[in-house]
Amino acid sequence: MQKAGERERHYDCRMPKWLHQPLRAGRNLAEVDGILNGLGLHTVCRSAKCPNRMECFSSRTATFLLMGDICTRNCSFCSVNKGTPQPPDAEEPVKVARASAAMGLEYVVMTSVTRDDLEDGGATHFTAAIEAVREELPAAGIEVLTPDFQGNKRSLATVLMAEPDVFNHNIETVEELYPRVRPMAAYRISLSILGAARTFSPRIKTKSGLMVGLGETREQLHRTFNDLADVGCGILTLGQYLRPSREQLKVERFVSPGEFEELAGDAREAGIPVVASAPLVRSSYRAGELVHRK
Repeated sequence: MQKAGERERHYDCRMPKWLHQPLRAGRNLAEVDGILNGLGLHTVCRSAKCPNRMECFSSRTATFLLMGDICTRNCSFCSVNKGTPQPPDAEEPVKVARASAAMGLEYVVMTSVTRDDLEDGGATHFTAAIEAVREELPAAGIEVLTPDFQGNKRSLATVLMAEPDVFNHNIETVEELYPRVRPMAAYRISLSILGAARTFSPRIKTKSGLMVGLGETREQLHRTFNDLADVGCGILTLGQYLRPSREQLKVERFVSPGEFEELAGDAREAGIPVVASAPLVRSSYRAGELVHRK
């Protein structure tokens, strides 16, 4: 495990200066680590080697990773372990609720590995986690970032009936790059999940995320923005892809902060109301702030 204060490492040398981050350490970081370790919980912050982990832990926030840290898919951008996972821990929802209370969270974000081995893709486990957090922290906002459930709308409805405040499903990249970046997923299935979530309940906000720097073109991004707007996506995050280890895809291009601002304008013009676009933006980065942005 990375030690407090240690700089996050990525495997593309000569990163531009805007991607360099200050070292962070402190009591909060160690305390959050202790809470998570004590309850045996996983976070996407660690498993996906998020560049913002030190900042978020130091601010007493984290994104919980449900149902273990082994994924049944082999997306070529992701550093989460691949293989055959263990059955979900039935006590994990309560543990997440306890950790959320111990960390003093006012906004709880939960995601998961993809569990194609489970009949419902883990939907009932998401529901149990939402209910456990609501019981422990009735005033907290809740955001879920789910897999695509292989397009199964019954699984999606299972999660949405628990009424999270935000339903997030990442489109990740443009349709043309799916065979290389997400070979076990389908762009149109992800769009259909977002569209179905939007029509399920007007109270639940829908959200998605995109990485850039994988070889996509500006025209392809524009088409993706339009597709997301067409299915009612209300919040979009745009961030720079960073290679977490030598086993993942190389970065094709580092996108400048100025271009990220331009892309944010393009996405809003396409009809997505709320856009967070910057090199180090990630799908759950400062999620509690973003959900209240107009």
